[in-house]
Amino acid sequence: MDLMSPGSSPVPPKFAPPDKSSRFAGLEASSGSWPKVVLVDPITLGCTPLRSDLRDWQSTRLQQLLSRIAGTNSFWTDVWRRAGVDPVTIRGVDDLPRLPCLKKGEILADQQARLPYGTNLTFPREAYSRLHQTSGTTGHPMRWLDTPESWGWILDCWRQLFGWMGLTPADRLYYAFSFGPFLGFWAGFEGANRLGNLCIAGGGTSSEARLASMLDNDVTIVCCTPTYALRLAEVAREKGIDLAGSRVRGLLVAGEPGGNIPATRQLIEQAWGARVFDHWGMTELGPLAIECEAERGTLQVLETECIAEVLDPQTLQPVSEGEEGELVVTNLGRVGSPLIRYRTGDRVRVAPWKVSGKGFLRLEGGILGRVDDMVTIRGNNLYPSALENAIRSIPGVAEFRIQLWEGGGLQRLELEIEPVTGLSPEEVAGLVHRVADLVRERFLFRAEVRSVGVGELPRFEMKARRFWRRVVTASGGTQLG
Repeated sequence: MDLMSPGSSPVPPKFAPPDKSSRFAGLEASSGSWPKVVLVDPITLGCTPLRSDLRDWQSTRLQQLLSRIAGTNSFWTDVWRRAGVDPVTIRGVDDLPRLPCLKKGEILADQQARLPYGTNLTFPREAYSRLHQTSGTTGHPMRWLDTPESWGWILDCWRQLFGWMGLTPADRLYYAFSFGPFLGFWAGFEGANRLGNLCIAGGGTSSEARLASMLDNDVTIVCCTPTYALRLAEVAREKGIDLAGSRVRGLLVAGEPGGNIPATRQLIEQAWGARVFDHWGMTELGPLAIECEAERGTLQVLETECIAEVLDPQTLQPVSEGEEGELVVTNLGRVGSPLIRYRTGDRVRVAPWKVSGKGFLRLEGGILGRVDDMVTIRGNNLYPSALENAIRSIPGVAEFRIQLWEGGGLQRLELEIEPVTGLSPEEVAGLVHRVADLVRERFLFRAEVRSVGVGELPRFEMKARRFWRRVVTASGGTQLG
């Protein structure tokens, strides 16, 4: 089974008809003013392609995508008309900066104006066969439709990502989440199943039952959020289950920061006796990056299927190697509802190139946080992910919550710390002092730290929300910021 090489997977029903050289050849643009696009099989790119070859491949795919959506996708036709750009003049990656960047709010506004799916649809609605949506934790949920062709592309992305993380035919995967309307691991489940791996759905059951199923079925890979990996470890300790002695060799985590937050990652790996593999994707973009088997702490971007830019969020100009910037992505195969120069809002840092002019883009430290997550407390810039790394580095913390109170020109940061089971009152008091001291030493301000009872803070199966911003109004009331 070849999991490593891009472009060699079986073709799903209704997927673009392939010929012997390429599964994309049936999509070539050959009419109007568009140049004829004929793709070579990307297997020739190999695992460490020349950057020049990869850019040629991306340029061809980009031309092909634009030729299919120009004039048929009303959303993008309107975007380009307002920007005064003719997509026919975009010949490749070098021309991409001429196209405008897109924010999530613009997609949401379009969907609200044209309920329920908006206008980013390349085909008639009856051509679409799948619907997923975001959680909507920051407002209205974003709905996303996929055609069978686009869904096949998503599964092929997973095939390539699984190869990078070292999945083998013998691996058995457990998906520890409820299969709701969000994309989550739906695609990861179907992608591994399509490869022939045993895939077990863990929806609609308790944490204890999920652990029992993992053990009964000799599961080797667990797929969940970092928060839920810690929750399962907590339940295992309570039930006397030795996770480190199980067959689990890896945890594929996604959905939130944590997989590459060093202290959180260490806690997960110690509790499970297994390797953490971080993964990145978005409902609206698809699965597009993963931590490779040979390299910890770095996400490798699937540039055969997307064009990734790292830009200064203020100037939208490329940042230098080693500098932080915002990840901006163009997906190349989700033709039914594509995104072009989409501002993800994720902070990343480009890792140094191992070999000059070769290889895929790598993001050092994975997703560092959200561009809009930063808060300034008494002149100090703070990201919640950095605070989590500090708190998780202190033994004895089972869960925590951060509350930032603002109003009247004053700020107050409150940390609620839930200790692990079995600590004495004196040990809990010492834990609180250690957290307070570390925050003061590392971030140069004082936080109000207090303990709460065991089991008092909420547990999360999907994305955790531990950071709350509260504004004190003039009347003395509070509202979420």
